[in-house]
Amino acid sequence: MVKKPVVLVVMDGVGLTDKEYGNAVKNAYTPTLDRLMATCPTTAIKAHGVAVGLPSDADMGNSEVGHNALGCGQIYSQGAKLVNESIASKDVYKSETWKELVENAKGHTMHFMGLLSDGNVHSHINHLKALLAQAKEEGINRVRVHILLDGRDVPETSGLIYIEDLENTIAELNDENFDCKIASGGGRMVITMDRYEANWKMVENGWKIHVEGEGRGFASAKEAVETYRAELGCSDQDLPGFVIVEDGKPVGTIEDHDSVILYNFRGDRALEISRAFENEELPEISRNKFPKVMYAGMLQYDGDLKIPAKYLVNPPKIEHTLSEFLVKHNVPSYAISETQKYGHVTYFWNGNNSAKFSDELETWVEVRSDVVPFEQRPWMKGAEVTDLLVEAILENKNDFYRVNFPNGDMVGHTGNYQATIIGVETVDLCLKRILDAVDKVGGVAIITADHGNADEMYEKKKKPEAPDKPKTSHTLNKVPFIVYGADVEFNEGDFGLANVAPCVAKLLGFEPDANWLEAIIK
Repeated sequence: MVKKPVVLVVMDGVGLTDKEYGNAVKNAYTPTLDRLMATCPTTAIKAHGVAVGLPSDADMGNSEVGHNALGCGQIYSQGAKLVNESIASKDVYKSETWKELVENAKGHTMHFMGLLSDGNVHSHINHLKALLAQAKEEGINRVRVHILLDGRDVPETSGLIYIEDLENTIAELNDENFDCKIASGGGRMVITMDRYEANWKMVENGWKIHVEGEGRGFASAKEAVETYRAELGCSDQDLPGFVIVEDGKPVGTIEDHDSVILYNFRGDRALEISRAFENEELPEISRNKFPKVMYAGMLQYDGDLKIPAKYLVNPPKIEHTLSEFLVKHNVPSYAISETQKYGHVTYFWNGNNSAKFSDELETWVEVRSDVVPFEQRPWMKGAEVTDLLVEAILENKNDFYRVNFPNGDMVGHTGNYQATIIGVETVDLCLKRILDAVDKVGGVAIITADHGNADEMYEKKKKPEAPDKPKTSHTLNKVPFIVYGADVEFNEGDFGLANVAPCVAKLLGFEPDANWLEAIIK
């Protein structure tokens, strides 16, 4: 069974379901994927819920936990589950960081900033509500909340539901000694939550809205959302920034000596705004003031770079990764993607570690993503990524290659069905070229995905005559696991992404690490 090299292809956001309605995977023209599934050893594996360390199987997977699992062969408590456990045990309130934030905010303001939804991918509204209640209990008098509307991991126009929920919680908490208000907000794809330095302007815009109070003013968050929807017809994720004002003044700018907590638990879209709060000299953005605040994240979003310096909940310490295993066995590897998913084949793959385990044995390649709406260029950088990967495979200097194609996920998140069809077809074209290169060097390929997205592009209709409503979130569907170029048999069992790493080791001729889960292949 030993064949080298092994090439792992992650078709981001490509899940499996037999349903045809809104299924951009099944309805796309994918002759390569169809051929593989008809002729190669193929099964479906879990990429969500407990299989990737999330609280329950009702929780959608995401690219971060998916690549953690793919890269380490184990299941760790992740994101929401970590925070759930810490809040339930009240350990979060016993941390030195929380105590410092509380003490610092007395006589000043405590600010909470984050994604307002129950999508459980970047954040959960229940975490915010618990923190607000604790802030009151600890004697904080003034609290302001800066909300980012989702419409991506939850239905695209569900934002008002979460705003009402938050406003009700605030009304119950407020009294003569506790003053809490929503201070600002905007769509997650417009302000604040950029990632991989793809568009720093989002962070700059968020800074001006949240910190400086510079933006279009409204009497309430509800009014802001309703007005923008009427004027622009946009979904929650694309709402422009807004500032809540009273008597013509912002109700909650961020000032010297305030405490600021980013309550998102996922790291990729939290790093840049964290850097903005921690670095006065940040040439990537322009700003009018830099208040001296105490800043903390829900988690430390990059353990190697120590961003942020202060955080409430310790992230999982992921050990015994596949990369460590390969370095130990002197196996050279190559990782590539475009900017939007580069961190997933490097940082998340290596166990939330932004550093390589070996500069000599690990090669990382990033292709810069275009800063354009993904539905306008659904092929993204597929061709450029494939050019470089094929060239590397044919040079045959590495024994293990991994690549992520973001199209099914990033274009799928736009809710544009036709564009997502093109995105999926792009990946299929790229896959054909990769397999041709694998054939030339006598290697083997594993084709899988980190979670679903493009497989369900429409919300389920309540009435047959109702118009199609875009679905922009991930799915709960399984993902493909295909082995190309090797005649393998599958073990019996219910497998997930964490069972992939031992398969790579076995195909390379090694006995898998004893800390890993069972391999899918015999």
